[in-house]
Amino acid sequence: MRYDVVIIGGAIVGSSVAYYLREEGFSGTIALIDRDPQFTHAATTLSCASIRQQFSIPENIRLSQFTLGLFRRLKEEFGPDADIGFRENGYLILSTDDGLPVLRANHAAQQAEDADIVIEDAQALVRRFPWMSPEGIAAGAFGRTGEGWFDAHAYLQLFRRALRTKNVDFVNAAVTGIERKGGRLTAVLLDNGERLEAGTIVNAAGPNAGKVSAMAGIALPVEPRKRSVFVFEAREKFEDMPLIVDPSGIYVRPEGSVYITGGAESEDDEAAADPGDFEPDWPLFEETIWPLLATRIPAFEAIKATRAWAGHYDYNTLDQNAVIGPHPEVKNFIFANGFSGHGLQQAPAVGRAIAELVMHGGYRSIDCSAFGYERIAGNRPYRELNVI
Repeated sequence: MRYDVVIIGGAIVGSSVAYYLREEGFSGTIALIDRDPQFTHAATTLSCASIRQQFSIPENIRLSQFTLGLFRRLKEEFGPDADIGFRENGYLILSTDDGLPVLRANHAAQQAEDADIVIEDAQALVRRFPWMSPEGIAAGAFGRTGEGWFDAHAYLQLFRRALRTKNVDFVNAAVTGIERKGGRLTAVLLDNGERLEAGTIVNAAGPNAGKVSAMAGIALPVEPRKRSVFVFEAREKFEDMPLIVDPSGIYVRPEGSVYITGGAESEDDEAAADPGDFEPDWPLFEETIWPLLATRIPAFEAIKATRAWAGHYDYNTLDQNAVIGPHPEVKNFIFANGFSGHGLQQAPAVGRAIAELVMHGGYRSIDCSAFGYERIAGNRPYRELNVI
């Protein structure tokens, strides 16, 4: 079989690429490959499914604003029944005195992009959220609009259902090899014995992206990093609670009648995750998260953990930012990788950007050139400071 475009990875990033290729008028053949058709272990479905504009660099803000615009016109785009349960409760990113310069610099970048974020001191935050303790807090950045959380499964299925009417071939298989001839990739090999010739190959393989690139003889500093998410019950229900990010990196937010929390992993001690390890790290909750939650929100001294899950980030070890666009030498190999926890909210914008590259030879909606592979090859980090 031969396809004009072969996309490796069929979750939200790969599906967005396929969707926007058709939206941009691409008439060639498209294969969308995924080894996990139920997305049991996909970063998409195991994420906390949130969207924010509180980033440190303008390109990341713009990517998420594109998706926010999609959320605003969801029914227009996908039909009258389209619903992803978007809860626009905002993010609240807290800071100590030491962290204030970074918080303010980030806020300046957000204001320049017209994001509706305000910085308030500890006293103002307690007036806004009287159930929260200001202990150790100097200020916080609060997203009044345009931030919140949603249903990742429903979100993915909107794209997958739409693709079924757009002449895209779904291929349920694992990629075992990529054939290369000089400066061009020629085919993808699958574990079912098939060989798919390809005009263009898009790497949208999530946490597995580094291994996929290695099959093409290309180094990509993206690896899986495990993140545990814990669900707990509490007597108190705070309907106005945003997604709170403590200076420690621990976050908490409501989810219906319960709460979810995580973020206690220490990046200093981390290594790449075992691709088969999806066991939650319960000691993180007992030893680190719970004591901090009880300090920040006194009502959470008495809570009951009910369940947990673990997923993998596609972690870019160079600078925790996405890698987007073609390889500078192997030009028919296109990256959509390394989102480091931001892929779910940035996928539609990236899908549109890659579709524009394929169709028009350049970006038209959002300039993603800052995320190009050239910085990887030159070991020049372009850091996102607000990684959660």
